[in-house]
Amino acid sequence: MPELPEVETSCRGIEPHCIKQNITKIDVRQPKLRWLVDAELSPKLSGEEISQVKRRGKYILLQTSQGDLMIHLGMSGSLRVVDKKVEVTKHDHIDICLSNGKIIRYNDPRRFGCFVLNMEGEQHKLLNKLGVEPLTDDFSLDYFYPICKGRKTAIKSLIMNGQVVVGVGNIYAQEALFRAKINPHRAANSISQKRIVDLIEAIKLILQRAIEAGGSSLKDFTSADGKPGYFQQTLQVYGRAGKQCAVCKAALEQAVIGQRNTVYCSQCQK
Repeated sequence: MPELPEVETSCRGIEPHCIKQNITKIDVRQPKLRWLVDAELSPKLSGEEISQVKRRGKYILLQTSQGDLMIHLGMSGSLRVVDKKVEVTKHDHIDICLSNGKIIRYNDPRRFGCFVLNMEGEQHKLLNKLGVEPLTDDFSLDYFYPICKGRKTAIKSLIMNGQVVVGVGNIYAQEALFRAKINPHRAANSISQKRIVDLIEAIKLILQRAIEAGGSSLKDFTSADGKPGYFQQTLQVYGRAGKQCAVCKAALEQAVIGQRNTVYCSQCQK
């Protein structure tokens, strides 16, 4: 599933082609995504200029005077910047056609993403309960430590809770906890203030490095230019169960936490 770095990579990839461009039409070949695509999406947005490309959590927001076109990539979705002459393939469900001749093409084999128009002035229900952005100053010790002290849940589950902090998915939660030397099973309220500082710093660093690397192309994801990200080449624990820890050489262990596979080093992470 595309996580925050992959979504941020998509935003940065399409932004140069979108800004100050008008939407000429939106071709919806397959409206049956996670939610049915509005049949009036093209009439509502045709002629509108895209003034900004933003990200909120895992949502890509194309800002127009009518409101934001909210795009979620779901489990297997991706956006490509293509020319009109590029042939449509089986899972190319939606084209956002622009006045510069470019097309932002949405491909999604599993069709679990969404295209939703958030009208100007409305706070959409999909965004209402989202937590703070991890790469901003809002994700700080003053914010996060009191939340931890009030929760007995496993720290890995807490940092993956999108109502607390957005976008820290399974890959990057595992990598951040390894870097911070915190066992993913640890109850959030049992972790010291100093170690929470380490964890916040680790989350920010891991996510920033992943963005710089273009994300992790473990299954379906590639960036807007069709190139895969390469952060997966630096993964220390994710997907490495049974292999040697890069630090202490002990065998990495695997467990299920919050219904997600989790790999960690029981020697390094306490």
